[in-house]
Amino acid sequence: MIFFNSSMPRSGSTLLQNILGQNPDTHVTPTDGGLELLYGARVNYTNNAEFNAQDPEQMQAAWRGFCKGGLEGYAAGLSNKPNTCIKSRGIGEQFDWFSNFMGEDPKVIVMVRNVKSILASHEKMFRTNPEKAQQVHNPSEMRGLTTESRVQQWIQGPPVGLALQRLQQMKLQEIDKKCLYIRFEDLTKYPETEISRVYDYLGLPTFKHDFNNVEQLTQEDDALYGMGPGLHVIRPKVESIKPDYLDVLGEQLCKGIDEMCAGYQQDYGYRG
Repeated sequence: MIFFNSSMPRSGSTLLQNILGQNPDTHVTPTDGGLELLYGARVNYTNNAEFNAQDPEQMQAAWRGFCKGGLEGYAAGLSNKPNTCIKSRGIGEQFDWFSNFMGEDPKVIVMVRNVKSILASHEKMFRTNPEKAQQVHNPSEMRGLTTESRVQQWIQGPPVGLALQRLQQMKLQEIDKKCLYIRFEDLTKYPETEISRVYDYLGLPTFKHDFNNVEQLTQEDDALYGMGPGLHVIRPKVESIKPDYLDVLGEQLCKGIDEMCAGYQQDYGYRG
């Protein structure tokens, strides 16, 4: 089985991958670029005259076969394990496309978290990497000089704003009803219960996980993301983390975030 982890940034998606990776039947990826390979192929399928000049129904069937075979071959190349969980934030947005070529709805797990905690985590990462220039901060353009202006950028663009828009569209198209949503706060407080939900959703046999000793199986060069080291490093013990967004962001900015992201906060139980 190939299934997907398509989650909010800083919401525990790496933790989830490494928990699932304890199961010897499941291979888990770090943030993965496999979807980008299919994106590139889709551009050629859409624009090349060689495809457009042939019978459209035949070409569509061939294209779907190419995508399915490519995805299955990609997973087989990663591991010979029977199950593969690919971490890619874009899959929810592409749900219908994947349904078409897979022949069934893809299984998609979506980790969410209080958006104030997500933004506080980004801000902490920014503050702990002062040695390197960061895209969010440009004094000559008077951009990103304050916590509030950095938060505005993250909400309005990638990675947070992009993820928020994707979830909004999934809800509009009712794709969310076909996915499994897990709150970071619940996974870290009730890991056994939440992981049981994952196996129920996937229809796979359960596995006894060790939540006190989660080994870091996924490796990523975080320097390439421009946010400094430690971006995808997990704690070995799954336990609740006390929210610190008030200390990091301040009360006034936190209230503003609740207003800017009111729909998300309401939908996932973080406000009202």
